[in-house]
Amino acid sequence: MAAAPALKHWRTTLERVEKFVSPLYFTDCNLRGRLYRDSCPVAALSSFLTPERLPYQQAVQQDFRPAQVGDRFGPTWWTSWFRVELTIPEAWVGQEVHLRWESNGEGLVWRDGEPVQGLTTEGEKTSYILTDRLGEGDPRNLTLYVEVACNGLLGAGKGSMIAAPDPEKMFQVSRAELAVFHRDVYKLLVDLELLLGIAKGLGEDNQRSFQALYTANQMVNMCDPAQPETFPVAQALASRFFGQRGGESQHTIHAIGHCHIDTAWLWPFKETVRKCARSWVTAVQLMERNPSFIFACSQAQQLEWVKNHYPGLYTRLQECACRGQFVPVGGTWVEMDGNLPSGEAMVRQFLQGQSFFLQEFGKMCSEFWLPDTFGYSAQLPQIMRGCGIRRFLTQKLSWNLVNTFPHHTFLWEGLDGSRVLAHFPPGDSYGMQGSVEEVLKTVTNNRDKGRTNHSAFLFGFGDGGGGPTQTMLDRLKRLCNTDGLPRVQLSSPGRLFSELESDQGQLCTWVGELFLELHNGTYTTHAQIKKGNRECERILHDAELLSSLALVRCTQFLYPAVQLQYLWRLLLLNQFHDVVPGSCIQAVVEDAMSHYEDIRSHGNGLLSAAAAALCAGEPGPEGLLIVNTLPWKRTEVLALPRPGGAHTLGLISSAGDSAQHGLCSCSCPHFPAAPAAPAACVRSARAPADSFSRLPSPTKTDGSVTLDNGILRVRLDPTGRLTSLVLVASGREAIAEGATGNQFVLFDDVPLYWDAWDVMDYHLETRKPVLGQPGTLAVGTEGGLRGSAWFLLQLSPNSRLSQEVVLDVGCPYVRFHTEVHWQETHKFLKVEFPARVRSPQATYEIQFGHLQRPTHYNTSWDWARFEVWAHRWMDLSECGFGLALLNDCKYGASVHGNVLSLSLLRAPKAPDATADMGRHEFTYALMPHKGSFQDAGVIRAAYSLNFPLLALPAPGPAPAASWSAFSLSTPAVVLETVKQAEANPLSRTLVLRLYEAHGSHVDCWLHTSLPVQEAVLCDLLEKRDPAGHLPLRDNRLKLTFSPFQVRSLLLVLQPPLD
Repeated sequence: MAAAPALKHWRTTLERVEKFVSPLYFTDCNLRGRLYRDSCPVAALSSFLTPERLPYQQAVQQDFRPAQVGDRFGPTWWTSWFRVELTIPEAWVGQEVHLRWESNGEGLVWRDGEPVQGLTTEGEKTSYILTDRLGEGDPRNLTLYVEVACNGLLGAGKGSMIAAPDPEKMFQVSRAELAVFHRDVYKLLVDLELLLGIAKGLGEDNQRSFQALYTANQMVNMCDPAQPETFPVAQALASRFFGQRGGESQHTIHAIGHCHIDTAWLWPFKETVRKCARSWVTAVQLMERNPSFIFACSQAQQLEWVKNHYPGLYTRLQECACRGQFVPVGGTWVEMDGNLPSGEAMVRQFLQGQSFFLQEFGKMCSEFWLPDTFGYSAQLPQIMRGCGIRRFLTQKLSWNLVNTFPHHTFLWEGLDGSRVLAHFPPGDSYGMQGSVEEVLKTVTNNRDKGRTNHSAFLFGFGDGGGGPTQTMLDRLKRLCNTDGLPRVQLSSPGRLFSELESDQGQLCTWVGELFLELHNGTYTTHAQIKKGNRECERILHDAELLSSLALVRCTQFLYPAVQLQYLWRLLLLNQFHDVVPGSCIQAVVEDAMSHYEDIRSHGNGLLSAAAAALCAGEPGPEGLLIVNTLPWKRTEVLALPRPGGAHTLGLISSAGDSAQHGLCSCSCPHFPAAPAAPAACVRSARAPADSFSRLPSPTKTDGSVTLDNGILRVRLDPTGRLTSLVLVASGREAIAEGATGNQFVLFDDVPLYWDAWDVMDYHLETRKPVLGQPGTLAVGTEGGLRGSAWFLLQLSPNSRLSQEVVLDVGCPYVRFHTEVHWQETHKFLKVEFPARVRSPQATYEIQFGHLQRPTHYNTSWDWARFEVWAHRWMDLSECGFGLALLNDCKYGASVHGNVLSLSLLRAPKAPDATADMGRHEFTYALMPHKGSFQDAGVIRAAYSLNFPLLALPAPGPAPAASWSAFSLSTPAVVLETVKQAEANPLSRTLVLRLYEAHGSHVDCWLHTSLPVQEAVLCDLLEKRDPAGHLPLRDNRLKLTFSPFQVRSLLLVLQPPLD
């Protein structure tokens, strides 16, 4: 006789079901305790330990010693290989048999010489299926190898996740056994957990919630864990509940398998290679078992690593891609930082990434996939569209500390007006696990309800890899169409965005940058990485340019396409979103600095080779080749090498009569041993000797020093602070009355948690000006072509600074060459310049342009930007006058009120306890100007600071006559890049990339002296525009630009004369 219905108490019923599935309580009699029943130890276990990451074939040849479960091994970053010999009991015929393996290290199972599955306790992968059903004729004895890395899914932090790694941490295997797996018990557990989730998620006010809870309670009543014959009745109750369908208006969730793997973060690059293998081989296994499962994967670099190290796995990935289950996304080489890389570097991310995906998988990506980067430049929409992408996915703005971003699905409009469709998964995560709570949050949290009825649900363990599990898939399949919940379908990025595009007319538009209100410290942390990034961007720019000119000038010269691709890929790798921001462990920093050194050394070698080719067969004296790598005329003071290693100053003028002239090379003989250096003047043939008068010597009065070059008059007080900066022609003072510039300031810098990442708003309350000792200021170079003064400054008992303030003849800005010896803990060093300028907004350079940000804190959106990022310059201007602050390797900045502040150094202690400690060199410059910064040449000045004239040793006679390759008719347009086209390494086709820098509509004539056969516009991937033919008239091409537009063109050169 059936039991009579009873009154139900919500909490007791809920907890009754929870205990029935608990892995902790009552496992002697609950359902969870029956998941694995029969078990036996492995037949034999042996291991060997190595500090190296050995390939499989080499590892299995090593000397394995007997091992036991519980043995400790390590330390961190080592590897322990285990030989696991198995004998399956005869009594298990007809059963599903698993190897159960639990360790606090990351494991990879190898079978028959191939990787087959990752085993990571933190990633809920603790068993490997040996057979779904043991057959009579199946082998009973087999040998597996398990490669265990001595690190966890998220590294090996000492005491906390983001702490510096514990170098002495030891690891162990806590379980290694064979067991029979009961699939029917597993299915009941999945259903009961989902019913519990529905009951909790919908709450006590919801009818469907009670139905879920009552169904689960009834299943507990009907199910006796000790009697499997009771399971089908309980399963039928669950199926009846989940079979009740929702209506047509249900929100549709597109569940996409995902595994975010940081290319380096709390582990080194080399460990990421193995993380990819562990994660992706598990995903392949899931794809083979679940034909409807689709897995999205970004980052070409990681795929190339797997191709090189795990060719068998890579072939399986390609096969899955052909079936549509493995979907490459993103289109970039790595998931790069969205703020700090140059515009050209961002283009190269797509150029290298899309080329790889096309070559390896037969098509390019249609979605830009960047879920974990610390903000997104306003030029990304234009760059994306130029690379064939109109869809964008991220979720990082859900981390905003102050303001909630108002959309999850919207149109994002960039600096030039380009638009892309942007989607933020409303669950605010890229690592969902398929729980009911996450499914419900995806609907309730969606801030575009009514505009679109579709959203993404990215599931799988991430950051340190891991990826989806079978349990996640089974949860999502069960929830596919259940009354009371959104519809869930296993889907792909393409399907998701196609649905969103059908609702595009209903969507709102966000204009400008996507600024993350968090992680502002990453603009400054690890200054040496920032410096290496800027310097290597310059080296590769110059190497490509000179190699292109050498290709034109020397028929025997071969453009170094392979070497340049290798160097670019190293730089792009370092622009990953935890490397160039400085939010990585010390081992990663060391690798990154080694990459920069490779780029410097090989890049300078390419410059020398190009210089040699440019000098080949030319008449003239042996000496130096002076190269201007910018497309306008320049006259600058340059330190030129003399015999014996000394240097002498020379005034170098690039050739040309026009105000804008080209990329010039001119010969420059070595100086004899004895001339008076400051008076010596080196120039091109067309520059008259008296183009610039000599600087008067710096004057020193009452301990202060005045520098004057006829353009600027600079006055420094006895401690090196700037008391006056006058634009001589107008007599206009740039420094605020009663204030001093070049004021170094220290702040306490203790964030809430994310040490290397965050600088908090409250750090501004701890401002402490650093006061120098009068009398430390001294005159440096005394007039002639350069005047300078220098001083020392004790920043703290442990840190000191020395600086040379330099003013060159004819230069519109004063430079501050700075050296810091920095030994601090949680301090932030900035330099401030109070300006005699009033404006509610300041201008900051970004990729291929600039934007304005407020100088006030009117709203929460304003004060959340207390620390922002910029590239080479920022400017504060009022009508008729302004002050620009330039730099050669800094990114953190702010302008509040009238104070321009440049962020110099931080001292976080996690995840790298040594971050920023040691010696630093950098230069910033101050440029007061009449009129707008555009008309005054601030943009060109910042380029000149970052791209100095090159003085390259000429191995033979240098050209006697100067030569110009390109010039532009307007200062509003910048010729950013000259390189060989990618398509054919042997072709004589160049790619030029130009952009409009002033924010104006403008026509521009590009003049070239190259033997051009054809000119045609192309996209950023160098694909010809069928309607983009450009007529060449008198060696000139006409280009039309809208504000901040980036344009690329192909120049096909005439074949060389025999």
